[in-house]
Amino acid sequence: MTQFQLSSITIPVSPLGPENPLPPLRTLPDPRGGLELAAADAEMAAQLAYGHVDSLLPYTFQDGYGREREERELRTAVLDNGVLRAEFLLEYGGRLRSLVHLETGRELLHKPSFLQLANLGLRNAWFAGGVEWNLGTFGHTALACAPIHAARLTRPDGVPVLRMYEWERMRRLVYQLDAWLPPGSPVLLVHIRIVNPFAEDAAVYWWSNAAVPQDGDTRVLAPARQAYHFSYDGRLRRIPVPDWRDTDQSYPGRGGPATDFFYELPHGSRPWIAALDAGGAGLVQTSTEQLRGRKHFRWGTTDAGRNWQDWLSGPGRPYTEIQAGLSRTQLEHVRLAARSSFAWTEAYGLLQADPALVHGPWGEATDHVAGAIESLLPAATLLAEHDQAVRLARAVPEEIVHVGSGWGALERRALAKRRSRALNLPATPFGDETIGRDQQSWLSLVRKGSIPTPAPVLPPSSYTVGPEWRALLEAADKTWFTQFHLGVNLYHAGDREGARVAWERSLECAENAWALRNLAVLETDPARAADLYARAHALSPRLRPLTIETLHALLAAGRTPEALTLIDRLGPKDRWHGRIRLLECRAALDSDDLARARRVLDTGLVVDDLREGEDTLDELWWDYHERLNPTGAERVRAEHPLPCRYDYSVKQY
Repeated sequence: MTQFQLSSITIPVSPLGPENPLPPLRTLPDPRGGLELAAADAEMAAQLAYGHVDSLLPYTFQDGYGREREERELRTAVLDNGVLRAEFLLEYGGRLRSLVHLETGRELLHKPSFLQLANLGLRNAWFAGGVEWNLGTFGHTALACAPIHAARLTRPDGVPVLRMYEWERMRRLVYQLDAWLPPGSPVLLVHIRIVNPFAEDAAVYWWSNAAVPQDGDTRVLAPARQAYHFSYDGRLRRIPVPDWRDTDQSYPGRGGPATDFFYELPHGSRPWIAALDAGGAGLVQTSTEQLRGRKHFRWGTTDAGRNWQDWLSGPGRPYTEIQAGLSRTQLEHVRLAARSSFAWTEAYGLLQADPALVHGPWGEATDHVAGAIESLLPAATLLAEHDQAVRLARAVPEEIVHVGSGWGALERRALAKRRSRALNLPATPFGDETIGRDQQSWLSLVRKGSIPTPAPVLPPSSYTVGPEWRALLEAADKTWFTQFHLGVNLYHAGDREGARVAWERSLECAENAWALRNLAVLETDPARAADLYARAHALSPRLRPLTIETLHALLAAGRTPEALTLIDRLGPKDRWHGRIRLLECRAALDSDDLARARRVLDTGLVVDDLREGEDTLDELWWDYHERLNPTGAERVRAEHPLPCRYDYSVKQY
């Protein structure tokens, strides 16, 4: 008999801290820019060129965390059929944190004993472990560290179903995950449905990422003989699997740097991927055909890769990831037609195969594992489960068991104002009761055509973008607040000059740091940008994100003494923050104050939100030693190797 229950766990958690209230105006990087695509076929080339989103808006950055952790109770939903026990984190994007095979007691997923945030997500904050559900654009989902709606349903055969769902604001899509464990089933089944309720096509990105334990004998297998590989030289390569560059790349723990391999699965073959240990056992993931892509990511065995894994999971807890997506690579988007949906079903379970064959020649290994998967979960059984899930996917939930954000409800109310019922979706209800503080002022704009105007010293807390919201703001009374938000909307729409005018009008209504900062982002002259940032910072000197941006602007304008003076005047919490100490070191080097730079480097520089791929720490180290000993970069680097504690560079080869 399958059980469904709400529960909780108490573990050390890195607190998310306050969200960054500054609108993310700078363009999201596009890793496809300048990419050499000779290896791509016509379909891939078209999907690589399609769907890039310039802005993170209406989301804000989640960068207020640190490395300190505190015990916290986290709400979970648990499915248990006596064979498997699955545990989902309802406050963190519905992440499948744990999948235990009960007879053996084996945890099939990488499950750190704590939750440590780091700068790997679209909104900055992200954490390692489990299976995450990524919707939006390339990168870890904007909802990785956000609560999700959850409900209970029951199938006609009496099996309980956990439904999790949310409104994805960047792409304006509704997605739901229905998870269940049939009695005696050796696999967890998850049915995913992405709904485009509007009259325009939508660009869709989806990857299900499973983190699994890794040792030297872990082998990742998929039914492919070729893979795609992106590297920092700007090339997309089509490479053989598994042997490339004189190495069997299917063993992630046996050497090499961080890298991704996107497998080219034969057309019409059953899609799957598995990570199996020395005994031939481990996690397998398979799905219906809609989810066609498979990828293997490894951190590698370099100092940088180990440092990242130690930070995220603790020493001696290496892991690798097996992933599945709608496209063949993660730089592609697929087109979802107007008023339609994508749907597929995934399965996760323990696979036990013959170790001699698993670790034998690649073709024999993949053929054997494919047969073992068919025995574990026949393709016909998966298809039958999928067909039943499709019918249940439109059913009304019996009970709401957890509340996510109120943005879906707000959008439903805004659409209703225009007599649209696009978000009146019974299977994924966005009720008025979910509307919270962040949505209340926007609800007033919908209902009354006006929005409460806060004091200019208070930072905005949330944003809405799109033509409908822009029209409402244009019709509202002109206050510093409505003009500020109108400018954000115009900027998001690509109207930079209109945004400038709106922010200047905001300042005419009331001097405020927020319009000044936005004008500084627009400014192309570094000196003028620094002036605007200095004015903004004087109005809000205790907002750390604004302090950091101001320091960047001062350094870009060559005003290093002013930057150092600003740093010296900060309160203790900001003065000793890792990102600000990094900027202090940069300013000291640019001022030829090598003694001050050395004090920062020697005391151990820890940057809580260091970005994956960011080379700032090693650049500072080499710059300092080259200025100290100007005898040539090669000699200096040989005489002063980068300390392990500063090595986080995981550029792929």
